[in-house]
Amino acid sequence: MKIAILGAGGLGKAAAQILAQKQSHTLVAIADAGGFAFNRNGLNAEEIGEVKIGGSVSQLGDGQESDDSIGEIIKLKDEYDGVFIALPNLPNDFIPSIVERFVAGGFEGALVDALKRTRAMEMIFELDPLLKDHQCTFLSGCGATPGLLTAAAALAAQSFVKIEDVKIWWGVGIERWDDYKATIREDIAHLPGFDVESAKALSDVEVEALLDKTDGKLTLHDMEHADDVMLERAGVCDRDQVTVGGVMDTRHAKKPVSTTMTLTGITFDGQRSEHRFVLGDETTMAANVCGTALGYLSRAHWLRERGIYGVFGSAEMMPLWEK
Repeated sequence: MKIAILGAGGLGKAAAQILAQKQSHTLVAIADAGGFAFNRNGLNAEEIGEVKIGGSVSQLGDGQESDDSIGEIIKLKDEYDGVFIALPNLPNDFIPSIVERFVAGGFEGALVDALKRTRAMEMIFELDPLLKDHQCTFLSGCGATPGLLTAAAALAAQSFVKIEDVKIWWGVGIERWDDYKATIREDIAHLPGFDVESAKALSDVEVEALLDKTDGKLTLHDMEHADDVMLERAGVCDRDQVTVGGVMDTRHAKKPVSTTMTLTGITFDGQRSEHRFVLGDETTMAANVCGTALGYLSRAHWLRERGIYGVFGSAEMMPLWEK
């Protein structure tokens, strides 16, 4: 399977490293704001990882500068089977608009994103008829949460006849906030007093000043996270039964808290119990997001090869692990 990645920040670079260790996958194209790189025989993940903050993959040996790198990737549509959209989703309609561009450009293949916000996910689901008509298969919300933990909740629900609630509490640790600037801004948008637009408008200096006030930590409660709409769509529970929050440490690699999904329900014989799914503290955000997204991209490709097109949430499918 040949892959294209949109975005060469922390997640895009990590995805490139994962693909370099997959026998059945080849990264042939990657794009960022400054340009793109393409090699039908495979790009060098080590070189991609060495691109400095503020630099561009256009500086690679296989790279080219471009004011419309996404457009250039679309032109190469016959060179790859699937696309991982590892871009920030600010504003909400940004990634949905990219999906529309790929369809308009004639791409027929598999796509995944790692979207977080409920409203953005709803906009993706509205594209279902369009993608069906153009024989594309799109799996949305395929990171860690939404994604890995959402799928775990859908699986855990099978023990019960009634679901009372799903609680997700995540922990992320990174050494430098500017390795994941877009992700940090998306999280800031969940803080009281902020929204998508105001978070996007923050300068780097303003972000650093905000983080200085909290010793580099962001603690978030009752986030607008698309786990709710995906679990509702999958029939697991109503969206108001799902709560998501967590702690982001932007100055230390160690997770400040363990990432946990807890589902509480009632069994057929009237017993109340809970299933808990805990991610290993040694697994980074990049490992949990990118590994899951690429597994879902394999599943989207698998579905498309069997004539199943349209848009699905990660809670409706299981990712497909490849060696």
